[in-house]
Amino acid sequence: MALSAVLRLGALRFSGAAAPSAARTLVAAGLQGQRRLYHEAVHDHFNNPRNVGMLDKNAAGVGTALVGKASCGDVIKLQVAVKDGIIQDAKFKTFGCGSAIASSSLATEMIIGQHVDEAFKITNKDISSHLKLPPVKIHCSVLAEEAIQAAIGDWRKKQEAVSASA
Repeated sequence: MALSAVLRLGALRFSGAAAPSAARTLVAAGLQGQRRLYHEAVHDHFNNPRNVGMLDKNAAGVGTALVGKASCGDVIKLQVAVKDGIIQDAKFKTFGCGSAIASSSLATEMIIGQHVDEAFKITNKDISSHLKLPPVKIHCSVLAEEAIQAAIGDWRKKQEAVSASA
């Protein structure tokens, strides 16, 4: 039975003692196929996000990115603290769904301790495959990839400015 038909049945007024129970059963049966399940890694990073916070955006060794997708409302602010080309720390703040938060949290874990050149190569596929994101949530891992690249890009611009002024 199509979901719209089930919802119409659920919205009808039934008479009799068993009717409300029957309506709930019909609606629940129709919605059962629509339920979206997330891998435990998504739940873990959403419920226990790592590296939430901010770094000093004015520090020479800190790169900052702000990326978003207007169509879904997800926005990620990601910052990296780099010393001698190695990402020493990463912080994020994310406004969005659980998959966006989980992708941001995982991204920070993946890049801390990495050389900036290696971290720059991390792709959305690396993130989404670890989290086992459903296809409709892949865009969250794309945002995390873009945030990593933009934060490293911002850090590189700062390093060029420091070199040019020296």
